[in-house]
Amino acid sequence: MSESRTSEVIEAQALEAWFRAAAGIDEGSFRWTRVRQGDATCYASASEPSILINRVLGIGSEYRPAQEQLVHIRELYANAGISRFFLHVIPDQIGEDYAERLTEAGYEKYRGWMKFERGAGDVDAITTDLLIREIGPEHAAAFASIVGDAFDFLPDFQPAIAALAHDDEWRLFMGFDGDAPACTGGLYVKNAVGYLDFGATHPDFRRRGGQTGLLNTRIRAALDAGCTSIVTMTGEAVPGDEQHSYRNILRAGFQESYLRENWIPAGS
Repeated sequence: MSESRTSEVIEAQALEAWFRAAAGIDEGSFRWTRVRQGDATCYASASEPSILINRVLGIGSEYRPAQEQLVHIRELYANAGISRFFLHVIPDQIGEDYAERLTEAGYEKYRGWMKFERGAGDVDAITTDLLIREIGPEHAAAFASIVGDAFDFLPDFQPAIAALAHDDEWRLFMGFDGDAPACTGGLYVKNAVGYLDFGATHPDFRRRGGQTGLLNTRIRAALDAGCTSIVTMTGEAVPGDEQHSYRNILRAGFQESYLRENWIPAGS
């Protein structure tokens, strides 16, 4: 399986597991839906504007997308009252003239996400003064609060984040200063591939090595679980952005795999 195929499949599986976990909770005023449009899966929430929730995976994974499919996806979100979403694009999968076709369908290019991958290799020692450990449902609310604030989710969506603690396939980790929750990270494992997400730190505990500690802890957990490949992602490097996450990922033994483009509705 190609690097892009491996990374895209595990990300889609992890997001689907999160969606199912969130769908199983009884509280919260959010509404999160998922619709198939050809080979693409469209996740949408009119009550939570985050592009981590409103995004399209899989376009071009089975066949070159037709203009009709591209337009229908944009209209699907518009009809739901959602003005902005990410259409994830892997250029090699959708044809050489993809930029022209996406523009004609009403999209414009936005900042991409860099995908990273690593195998077994050495794992650095954990040197943070924070205590890093795996957590369960008892810390779900604290996990959701840190992640929600870091990624600008609305408060009403935090129960959906907390639902991750009740999913059998997601493993959650947290750094503590004494009893105080300080930072978070998630690991999803399936078919010997690990996927890292939800790396976030409370502002009061930054610059204490928490994210590096969480990266290395999760890498070790993934390897112990039998993973032969581990993937993660962050925003592409651009001038003026400090890119702490980007540098942390490289220091943890990952290599840049490919840049996945993000396209949004024009004018949004």
